[in-house]
Amino acid sequence: MKLLVDTGVFSAALSRKRRPEFEPLVARLPGNQLNLAAQSVAELRYGVLFAGWGSARADRLERAIETTNVIQVSDALLSAVARFRFECRTVGHPLANPVHHEDLWIAATAVHIGATLVTADGVFKDAPGLQVL
Repeated sequence: MKLLVDTGVFSAALSRKRRPEFEPLVARLPGNQLNLAAQSVAELRYGVLFAGWGSARADRLERAIETTNVIQVSDALLSAVARFRFECRTVGHPLANPVHHEDLWIAATAVHIGATLVTADGVFKDAPGLQVL
């Protein structure tokens, strides 16, 4: 199955402290095609800088990212994000709100590549055209 993994689930999969809370979702990842939105990679790397991780932990994150397919920003993705935001705005979905800008990009990326989004974040619920696990 083609999955796009949300930032929170991906980072929790690498955390002894947070993983138990996300285990039902993390357990669904093995054996599937794992994808990350470019936005998630940026968020993950920002988290490393913000938390002041050492090189060993940062390297572990980079190795984990390398096991996925990072969806690059392309003209087609930019159009998909614009369409998705418009559709969300049309139906009054919260992802159209600027406060959810990063989540919008992640959801639009999943829709764009035809992947199911693996997330524990309720903001994605009932987004137009988005399949959520």
